[in-house]
Amino acid sequence: MNKQGILKEHAGALHAALYAADWLVVVLTAWLAHGLYLGSFDVPARYSVVIGIALLLLLWLFPRFALYQTWRSASVLDETRSITLAWGSVLLGLTAFAFTTKSGAEYSRGWLGLWAALGWIGLISARVMVRVGLRWLRRRGFNQRHIVIAGSAGIGEQVVERLLAAPWMGLNVAGYFHADAADDGKALNGVPHHGGLDGLAAYVKDNGIDQVWIAMPLRDEDKVKWLLHELRNSTVDIRFVPDLFGMRLLNHSFMDVAGLPVMNLSVTPMTGINEFLKAVEDRLLAAMILLLISPLMVLLAIGVKLSSPGPIFYRQERVGWNGGTFDMLKFRSMPVDTDKGGVQWGNADKKVNTWFGAFIRRTSLDELPQFINVLLGDMSIVGPRPERTVFVEKFKDEIPDYMKKHMVKAGITGWAQINGWRGDTDLTKRIEYDLYYIEHWSIWFDLKIILLTIFKGFVHQNAK
Repeated sequence: MNKQGILKEHAGALHAALYAADWLVVVLTAWLAHGLYLGSFDVPARYSVVIGIALLLLLWLFPRFALYQTWRSASVLDETRSITLAWGSVLLGLTAFAFTTKSGAEYSRGWLGLWAALGWIGLISARVMVRVGLRWLRRRGFNQRHIVIAGSAGIGEQVVERLLAAPWMGLNVAGYFHADAADDGKALNGVPHHGGLDGLAAYVKDNGIDQVWIAMPLRDEDKVKWLLHELRNSTVDIRFVPDLFGMRLLNHSFMDVAGLPVMNLSVTPMTGINEFLKAVEDRLLAAMILLLISPLMVLLAIGVKLSSPGPIFYRQERVGWNGGTFDMLKFRSMPVDTDKGGVQWGNADKKVNTWFGAFIRRTSLDELPQFINVLLGDMSIVGPRPERTVFVEKFKDEIPDYMKKHMVKAGITGWAQINGWRGDTDLTKRIEYDLYYIEHWSIWFDLKIILLTIFKGFVHQNAK
């Protein structure tokens, strides 16, 4: 047996080791929490019963969160999210046990809380160490999966390039078979070219290939069906990579709905736990920020009132999440009825501001009342900036993918704004940054944008 096949031949043992590692982490962190919080590492029998129940719940629940599948191509964030949900489900199960047996008073809630935190950290740390170890081995030729690409011009080349750029995945591209008669037959980045699809089945049989990746446009359905027929007697894994590289995709993924394989091409990230976490983040931070800036808000309100007659706040209809509208709040920076004759896009330099309004617009202080919009649920702290309904109707047919910015709540600040795309700047470029934010959204990305806004987002040459 060569070194490349050792881990592959013992994949079942690796999964068993992962089970054992998870169990060990749960037991050790429970024991450690008992010693740290209750002052004794001698765990009583009644606590051991709870730990045993947790292990049984782990055995039942963790596989349902796909924690023992191959994570070769998944991100650390995906695995962390699954571990968080799985471990949270175990803790929820323990809570339900305590409630139904009325035994909650017999156990320390401090111990349980510390165990929950230590267990979560331990489970994630163990998986990260396993990932690091496997990547180290794969870079040195261990645990390889030998694959061949059956591809059309363009898409096949992109698949080969991307796989070669990620050696840590342990996918060794053993060859390329072309699906086009006009293919020039040249090797792709050192990957041998083995001719047309006619010879693929025999090559797979004779060379110990693990996977066949079919990379063709959706219009080549007949070729795909023919190839599946040719491989009907093979036990290799077969994967299909459709030609989606030229499309603007947002959070694309595959899912099973009522037994049907469904491909998500463009979906909002704000569903399920993500929507809940985003709402908690917005409400907590908005409440804290409003509490901290309330003295400044009072001073700004006085400045607006003294600079010109009229209301303190300026309300303007904007388009937000899912195309819905809301009234966005600002400190009024212009005299009353300035835009009575109609509105125009841009021309910020030509807008009539009060002496105080010019200052608060230049420093973005006029935006602070929008934290009230966040508390009301109309906006988020971070997200694409909202626009007036009249301009949305204009831009949606002029700027590619413009309406996709409304797949999340509008924000006070955003990835486009901290990169300078605000005011009268190029809208097409701004949308690119907004869609990048939606595609890569996470709580950590939000916090990064908030931090950058503090240092470079308030005062900018394009804030007018």
